[in-house]
Amino acid sequence: MNAHERAVAILREWAPPTPEQSLLRDEYLRHLQASADGLQKSCFPTHLTAGVLVTSRERDRVLLNLHGKAQRWFAFGGHIEPSDRDLVASAHREGTEESGIRSLVVEPAPVQLSKHVVNFCDPRGAVTHLDVRFVARVDADIAYKISEESLRLGWFDINHLPTEEPDMVELIDLACRR
Repeated sequence: MNAHERAVAILREWAPPTPEQSLLRDEYLRHLQASADGLQKSCFPTHLTAGVLVTSRERDRVLLNLHGKAQRWFAFGGHIEPSDRDLVASAHREGTEESGIRSLVVEPAPVQLSKHVVNFCDPRGAVTHLDVRFVARVDADIAYKISEESLRLGWFDINHLPTEEPDMVELIDLACRR
């Protein structure tokens, strides 16, 4: 099975937590069915991306990064590389690169899907990211390292987040309730 086929399998096997997430899953599957390169940045203007929310083992804190280009607090994530075996591997690679935490273990089932427009990642213009988000749990005292993509990294209590963006709040809620 190639990465495209594994992405389809992961999405088909996933039990979406809400009706809205179910609709997004169906949209992602239609996109992959219509686009053989639907996982790649070359699939312009819409392609899948993968990310990971890092939470404390107690599920009371999250590690977020202040994204350099977006100037907003996010979980870790980005484009799927041709060398990534599947969505989980891509989320792991992105999380490791952006957090510096080498011991991340990404849970194999997605926690949330997020469709959003990004204006800064392609010189051809705005793109739509169909983000597949996973979760990894670590000890909150683990050492992390700021990557060149981030301005800051920090642990935040789930009741005192640095963002009120509904998409991020939903991601954190779903991950901490899982």
